[in-house]
Amino acid sequence: MSPPSPETRLCAHHLTGMYYRDADLVEDLIGKKTFTEVMVMQILGRPARPVDLRIVDAVLVTLMEHGLTPSAIATRVVYMSAPENLQGAVASGLMAVGSRFVGTMENCSGLLARIRQAADAPAEARAIAQEYRQSRHALPGFGHHLHKPDDPRAVKLLALAEAESDLPGDWLRALRLLADAIDQAYGKHITINATGAVAALLGEIGVPTALMRGFAVISRAAGLVSHVAEEQQSPSGRFIWETIDEAIPYVGAGVSHQQDRSAT
Repeated sequence: MSPPSPETRLCAHHLTGMYYRDADLVEDLIGKKTFTEVMVMQILGRPARPVDLRIVDAVLVTLMEHGLTPSAIATRVVYMSAPENLQGAVASGLMAVGSRFVGTMENCSGLLARIRQAADAPAEARAIAQEYRQSRHALPGFGHHLHKPDDPRAVKLLALAEAESDLPGDWLRALRLLADAIDQAYGKHITINATGAVAALLGEIGVPTALMRGFAVISRAAGLVSHVAEEQQSPSGRFIWETIDEAIPYVGAGVSHQQDRSAT
């Protein structure tokens, strides 16, 4: 039997118009729906509910910006090198949205799914906490090098979600169980960070784990465009490059420009 022919439900166009899924772009969407409404419809394949919009907007605002993180540094340095290629600079920054920065909600969501599916959820949470304690691996969705004792972004996001009567609450409860188990296993309080909260919030509205990082990509793209805008007005890319070039010494047998300067 031959495999089924490929098909799409996302978009159709004809001589005088275009459809997004089943909606007429010109008549039903432009000027009538927000970007977030259409984005949720396109990604999840269903109309966006009011609670979806509140949750997704909160997530997108939270993840848009966090200063000169690796993604922003990459964008600024690439833009400095190739200012004619704005999209390349933004794309370079998006490549840093991964399992260590910005995109860790995907990793955390996998842990929350384990807890939700377990016959004994508290025991599963304790088992996960012990696994990470013994392996000394970073806990996805927990800890922050700047925000202590709690990440204020996570506190706000969780408060917003827990006040929503239209959410089932399973993902939020799983996150709270895991947080309690982690504090017990480590013998100290470790904050839920922003991406941990985001994992629970996106899970609550039905975003699959494998798509969660996409929302970080969408949000951070806007933030990286703002870094390009600032780079155009107040450049820092060359400063970043020259600072690193000076701060990291060459230790080979040759003579470096750093040694030349120290000799004079």
